[in-house]
Parts: sequence; structure tokens; C-alpha cells
Amino acid sequence: MSNVSVFHPDYFILLGIPGLEDSHLLLSIPFSIMYAIALLGNSTLMFVIASNENLHQPMYIFLTMLTATDILLSSSAVPKTLTIFWFNSHKILFDCCLIQLFFIHYLFVIESSILLTMAYDRYIAICSPLTYTTTITTSFIRRTLLVALFRAFFIIIPLVVLLNRLPYNESNTIAHTYCEHIAMAHKATADITVNSVYGLVAAFSSTGVDMILITVSYGVIIQTVLSLPTSETRSKAFNTTLSHVCVILLFYIPAFFSFIAHRAGQGKIPPSVHILLANLYVIIPPMMNPIIYGIRTKEIRNRLTAMLCMNTRRDSFSVFDLDQKTRMAK
Repeated sequence: MSNVSVFHPDYFILLGIPGLEDSHLLLSIPFSIMYAIALLGNSTLMFVIASNENLHQPMYIFLTMLTATDILLSSSAVPKTLTIFWFNSHKILFDCCLIQLFFIHYLFVIESSILLTMAYDRYIAICSPLTYTTTITTSFIRRTLLVALFRAFFIIIPLVVLLNRLPYNESNTIAHTYCEHIAMAHKATADITVNSVYGLVAAFSSTGVDMILITVSYGVIIQTVLSLPTSETRSKAFNTTLSHVCVILLFYIPAFFSFIAHRAGQGKIPPSVHILLANLYVIIPPMMNPIIYGIRTKEIRNRLTAMLCMNTRRDSFSVFDLDQKTRMAK
């Protein structure tokens, strides 16, 4: 222990999933598959949007922000989890633990802000379509991105400061697959009331407020859609919002249950369930979001199909040309 870290261990030991240590290698299979799908799916979605000028519209720009955040969010937690499962690499430096914790929570709040912005985008598009082009402008997109980045920073950085001030004299083991606020706070040897209270305030002032506003906006959207004159227009409006609703549910439901399990389920819910729930909200949404948008969004589906068909034709022509040249040589 150095003089600077009198109250801090040099490193923490991440135990993984308590009670399932013998199954870590087996669990690594679905984790690695889901992570690979998340990386491939989000990268493909970003490429499809970036390479097609027809998709350079606000809705798809927000979707690009979402995919980039998904890649970063899953990459901030899953690789360390896999090193625990594969190589029994349980150590993580104290400062690295704080950095990982910051980015996981920071990116989570940013993604919540993006989902709120996408809900507002759908609200304007359906409830006030005549003002869409004057409301959802390039400057609006820039401002919302900056607000999301700075809001998340100023909400999450106090969590890191409050954790850093605590002493960790007795134990440096954390029953988790990555560094998480409450899991780390429970290892401290001092009163963590301030940390717990601020954690609740941070959760409500970010994702809590976002969930309320998203619910209100979609309530208004549903009322507007039901009042449309024809079934065809109602069906079209529902189709444009259904993918957003699925993504929102996939994002908030695992996080909500993880939050409840950590605070209200102490001693009632097995630790393994806590950790699995905490892993779900950093890997399930990044994996499912590109699949949902790829299937449900007609423009993206058509562009992706066109690109795949073009590559297939190009490969076929290359094989045909090679065959022709071989015959001519003979």
C-alpha cells in the first residue's frame, strides 16, 4: 500500500457470478455470442446509414448515436467479464475500477437521453408533422447531443468522487463481473448513506425523468394515432413507432429490475440473479437494437438487402470473369 492509497487497495478482485463459478466457462459462450452480435449488428447499422445519403435524416442520425453508444456501453463491461470467464483474470486496479464504473453509468445515462430524444422526434413527426422540418433541425440535433453528454457527465462524476473518498480497509473483493456503483460502495468500511441517497437522486434525475417523459410522449402519440381517419394511416403510424417502443422496453426493463434487486432485494434475491440482471442491461439492448431496427425499419432493411445483393452480384461477376480468363488461357 502506497502513501496515496492508505484507504484504498491497489486493486479489487472481481469474483464474477457468485454461486456459478464452475459455470463461468459455459456462461462465456452466450456472453461472447451476444457481444459479437452487438458489435457486428451496430457496426453494420452505422455503415448502412453512413453510406446512404437518403438515410441522412434526423431519425437515422439519432439511430447512429444510439448504435455508437451501444457499442461503447457493451465494450465498457463485457470484455472484462469475458476475461474473468476465460482466463480467471479477476484483478482490476482501483483507479481502473473507478474509470470503468464511470463509463458504464455515463454511457447508460447518455443512451437514456438519446431514447428520450428519439421519442420526442416521433412525437413531433406524428403529432405535429407540419413543424417537423423547422423543429428537428441540424442545430437541434447538435444541441441535444451536447446536452446529453454534459448532463451525463455532471450526474455521474459525483458518484466517482463519493466512492473515491471512502475507505476500503477490510476487503477488496467485489461479487460482480464489472465495477458497479452499489457493489463497490458496499465494500467500503464507512457510512455509505450519502452514496446511496445520491445514487437514488442520480437515477431519478436521469433515467427516471426520461422514463416519465417518454411514457407521456408515447401516451400522446397513441392518442393521436387512434384519432387518425383511416386504418391505413393508423397502421403506418404504429409501425413507425413500434420499433422505438421495443428498444425502449429492452433498455429500461432489465435496468429497472437490476436497480430494484440491488436495493430492495438484499437477502431475498440470490447474488447470482443480481449479477445476471446487471449484465443483461449492458449486453441485451446493444445486441437487440440493430436486429429490431433492421427488421422493423423498411428503409434500412431495403438498403441492407440492396447492398448484400450488390456484393453478391459483384462476387458472381468476379468468378465469371476468372472462369472466362481461364478458358481463354487454355
